[in-house]
Amino acid sequence: MSNSADRTAATCERRAPVMLNGANVMESFRENLFDAANRAGVTVNEFCLQAAAEKLIASGRSFSGVFNAGDIKRAG
Repeated sequence: MSNSADRTAATCERRAPVMLNGANVMESFRENLFDAANRAGVTVNEFCLQAAAEKLIASGRSFSGVFNAGDIKRAG
C-alpha cells in the first residue's frame, strides 16, 4: 500500500480491547519488568504490549499501531 492508503486504512481502524490475564513469573523478572516500565513512564501492560508489537514487527507482521495508528516506528 502507498503511504496515503496506509493513512486512510489506519484512520478507519477501530480500537479493540485486549484482556490480559495474570501470569506468574520469577520475582527477579517481575522486579526488572516493573523497573523498566517505570523508567519508560508507562504501565506494565503498555510496556508488555509495546514489546509484543516490536516482536511482531521483527517477525514480519504488519499493523497500524498499538495504542494509536502510526505509533510504531518501522525500520527502513
